[in-house]
Amino acid sequence: MTLGVVFPGQGSQRVGMLSEAAGAYPVVQATFTEASDALGYDLWSLVSEDPQERLGLTEFTQPAILTASVALYRACVAEHQISPIAAAGHSLGEYSALVAAGVLSLADGATLVSKRGAAMQKAVPVGEGGMAVVLGLEDAVVSQVCDAISTPDAFVGGVNFNAPGQVVIAGDAKAVAAAVSALKEAGARRAMPLPVSAPFHTPLMQPAAVVMADAFDGVAWNEPSFPVVSNVDGALQTSTEAIKASLVKQISMPVLWTQCVKTLQIAGCDQFIECGPGNVLCGLSKRIDKTVPIKSIESVAALEAGLSDL
Repeated sequence: MTLGVVFPGQGSQRVGMLSEAAGAYPVVQATFTEASDALGYDLWSLVSEDPQERLGLTEFTQPAILTASVALYRACVAEHQISPIAAAGHSLGEYSALVAAGVLSLADGATLVSKRGAAMQKAVPVGEGGMAVVLGLEDAVVSQVCDAISTPDAFVGGVNFNAPGQVVIAGDAKAVAAAVSALKEAGARRAMPLPVSAPFHTPLMQPAAVVMADAFDGVAWNEPSFPVVSNVDGALQTSTEAIKASLVKQISMPVLWTQCVKTLQIAGCDQFIECGPGNVLCGLSKRIDKTVPIKSIESVAALEAGLSDL
């Protein structure tokens, strides 16, 4: 059996995440301490108690999820000496995958995604953008409906092609609302707004892409110990220059998650673990190909079992 590792994106966070794993695996707490030192605040306090209610703010959410994901990956490596042949991460999770592959240090990864979150929120004022999830329509139909509504001044389009029959759209708030109505008329089983504060992965995020391109010049980049799949084209990335170019594009371009999973399969991965809080990617994977074994390793029981119960 050949292992692939996947890392979740924003939305999987919750107060108290990894509390069980931190009690059983010292590397979890050590990983949070390492990230806290880089960020300049106590990240473990934020995720375990969130006294100032900042976990839902994207500049804090993103380093929290990245650190949690890397902590679980490190715990699994320490416990079972896993050796993945490739990895992928959903949106923010692509940075987690790059830390796991040694392309970025944890300190640089956490700092970059904190800047990414702040830049993405700043790119579009709160209330002017929106996102919605659409269930039960083919990707092409969702794209066609959005294209018919989108204008140069009010963009709306598919931004997360998560699994067959599940697409997230985003853009100008009024255009998203119009698209939701039109998609329901086109036969969507469900089309509903998401509680997010910015239209991620749209051209409206271009100012954030500029910020990140500059930020990338200030950190060290290493060749990956295993390839990481790019969200923007579903291709395996093995050079640092290609990785950086892809990450700049990723901020304002759709996440092709279905293609990312298929690329991992083509590369030879026939079993997967999801490293991060929650099990969203497990659910998406089963919609893409229910025959491929996958498990979340957030719980101590799942970590202790390793790959034995896949």
